[in-house]
Amino acid sequence: MIPLKYLLLIAAFSVLHSVAFAQEDSTTAVNEIYDFRRQLDSDYQNPKESPLGVKEIESFGGHTYFPIDLSYRITAKVEVLKNEKVFQMKTTTDRKPDYIKALKLSFRLQDSLCVLYAYRNIALAQKPEYKDQLFLPFTDPTNGFESYGGGRYIDLKMTDKETMVIDFNQSYNPYCAYSGKYSCPVPPKENALRVKINAGILAPPAH
Repeated sequence: MIPLKYLLLIAAFSVLHSVAFAQEDSTTAVNEIYDFRRQLDSDYQNPKESPLGVKEIESFGGHTYFPIDLSYRITAKVEVLKNEKVFQMKTTTDRKPDYIKALKLSFRLQDSLCVLYAYRNIALAQKPEYKDQLFLPFTDPTNGFESYGGGRYIDLKMTDKETMVIDFNQSYNPYCAYSGKYSCPVPPKENALRVKINAGILAPPAH
């Protein structure tokens, strides 16, 4: 029989290990968010990637964001959708690209049950490097106030797992938030969240 003092030491070690693991996991998540932001800012400073004009690139000092909040990094239940029909997604112009629903994502946020759908762009999926790429557009009550009025986007990868992480801290704006010369997908009504997403990218200053 193990003496009580040793059982207490084992229990204490387990608690410390759990705390250390949680801190390490949080640090990894925060680092991922900072890496995402650095890459996004870098892309907007690159004339080959940026939706900004030459003068705008010269004065671009980086995007502005909500403070990092890991409560908006959620684990969603995944339902892989099959036998879905291809549909034409609305955009800010007459262009209507073909998409198909790929995943149904269910999660709880701020005590509310939320559902979002992730879509696959049919044309883009023909390219090997994008075959697993999914598109998660969404709107929420911050649109038109703290965030861009047309909603925001998140990039995901196809999965066969039962859950996946969605990090709203890594949401970004459509190019249309910066220039009217682009044709941007409009988030479908089924992806309208009723809870505020106070995470991710803010609206550009002009908006």
